[in-house]
Amino acid sequence: MTVTARIADITMLAVDAIVNAANSELVVGGGVCGAIHRAAGPELALACAALAPCPAGSARITPGFRLPARFVIHAVGPVWRGGSYGEPALLASAYRTSMYLARDHGLRSIAFPAISTGIFGYPLDAATTIAVASVGEALAEPGSVTEVIFACFSEEALAAYRTEGTD
Repeated sequence: MTVTARIADITMLAVDAIVNAANSELVVGGGVCGAIHRAAGPELALACAALAPCPAGSARITPGFRLPARFVIHAVGPVWRGGSYGEPALLASAYRTSMYLARDHGLRSIAFPAISTGIFGYPLDAATTIAVASVGEALAEPGSVTEVIFACFSEEALAAYRTEGTD
């Protein structure tokens, strides 16, 4: 089992599943969500429309279409509102649910972006602590994936994951 963090374009990773930092309506957004939709092609939006809505803390799975990844797991993290509105639990749930979906579909490798840290405003350091802990909990369960990549968008994000003990 390996857990790594690296600067990478998540849309280029040849893993079983990449995770999309999605919104609750599963519609094309900005940031990583927009990049994933552009790379996957218009079929992804159609597949997402059939699965919406998806509440914060939950996730849905679709084919990867034109992506190198076979699947996209659409995880909805919380919008940061100061931390007193259940945001940590919702973010942890988004990561764990993504890991469980991967396990339930027999997937072995998964790549995550820093869910909720873009337009949703979640503080990067707090989010990476939750991401690494939640993924670690799921990895301890039988039948889990064997490779996790935290695909970082910047040196700052990479440093935050490295602080949490990822390679």
